[in-house]
Amino acid sequence: MRISTSQIYDAGSLNIQRNQASLFKIQNQLSTGRRVLTPEDDPVAAAQALLVTQAKEMNTQQTTNQGNAESQLGLVDSQLSSLVDLIQNVRDRVIQAGNSTLSASDRQSIATELEARFGELLGIANAQNGSGDYLFSGYQGATKPFAINASLSVVPPATTAPVGYYGDDGERLLQVSSSRVMPVNVAGSDVFMSVKQGNGTFFATTGGAVDVVTGNPVLDPVTGDPVINQGAATVDSGSVRDLQKWQKTFNEYSWADPSQPGFQIRFTSATTYQLYDLGDPATPLLAVDASYTPGTAIPLVTSGGDDFGAQVVVQGQPKAGDTFEIQPSTNQSLYQTMQSLIGILKSPVGSASYTTSQYSNDLGRQLANLDRALDNVSTVQATVGTRLRELESLGETASDLNLQYQTTLSDLQDLDYAEAISNFTMQLTFLEAAQKSFAQISGLSLFNYL
Repeated sequence: MRISTSQIYDAGSLNIQRNQASLFKIQNQLSTGRRVLTPEDDPVAAAQALLVTQAKEMNTQQTTNQGNAESQLGLVDSQLSSLVDLIQNVRDRVIQAGNSTLSASDRQSIATELEARFGELLGIANAQNGSGDYLFSGYQGATKPFAINASLSVVPPATTAPVGYYGDDGERLLQVSSSRVMPVNVAGSDVFMSVKQGNGTFFATTGGAVDVVTGNPVLDPVTGDPVINQGAATVDSGSVRDLQKWQKTFNEYSWADPSQPGFQIRFTSATTYQLYDLGDPATPLLAVDASYTPGTAIPLVTSGGDDFGAQVVVQGQPKAGDTFEIQPSTNQSLYQTMQSLIGILKSPVGSASYTTSQYSNDLGRQLANLDRALDNVSTVQATVGTRLRELESLGETASDLNLQYQTTLSDLQDLDYAEAISNFTMQLTFLEAAQKSFAQISGLSLFNYL
């Protein structure tokens, strides 16, 4: 085969360029520390590295979300801790107010302090984060969740909600892992508004004086207002002996007035009582009056064999016609409880229209509501604490995942320096040989021999 001089030059130049390109590639690998610089270097590894990189970036974003969630929940937890301290302080003052030796001015001083606590409570409820969003407004981060109603009343019992809620029940969610979306706020309705009265199942309260025979309320001859209990008996918050029986009562019992389910304990004398359906004060549920002993539990049972699974304890000496009512718990906001306490403490105690026993009953009832509010806040705070612990665990998992992704990427992309240096030396030898041989061949000519 005849090879022309131009072919020799072209082939030599091409081989030198190829060796230079190979040497340049190895040099780039050595300088970057990566084996796969372009997909053509290793298509399979490049494709796998792309997937791992995307997963790693997603994990990084989720780690950032975990930090944001921890910050938000930390603020909520801090405010809830302040709320617990506030309620405990109010509780201490309410217990102090139950001391019968306190004067009207003493009670007024406590009421004034509770008014200040009311303002502090409102401040906690309207707390904001660093971005200006309200912590307890649900989805409505820009909406101030709580505001005082213009028709605020402090006359017990409180009939007007002192504070309105203008947020919603929504939860702001953050994706904190591939399989976990976490709420980073608590709705104000759950913390401040949805508090069950009494013992959480039912509440007991004074019902006022009634005619022992007819059951009709006794009215004040001057004002025409219902007369309160005239004896010295007080009732506790009660307890549920059998929750299943209590629930069955309100599912199956035929109430005289379905809109007013509940029971009335009516003292027919200082030592006997009768049980009535609250909506039917003329039909007794016991065949004969039951005997009353102060401090002994009064079970909610009928002579017909119905057991409603609950009981209350009455202390002190009642008068004939005094009544106590037991009704299923409904929601009462923490603001309403505070409002009622302030009104009770400001009322003149010791008069016929507001006796010492009535004061004790009202104070005891609101103290039970305060305890329920404290339990509710503690439950919410426990939920927030659980989320914070979960975030800590997720953070550790994310850190482990990030290390795993880095290891996988290193296996797919990183350079084996020993092998690369060996290849670099060998490729450099190839290039030098090609250049030297080309120089020698290009120097050959017949004119040198003529």
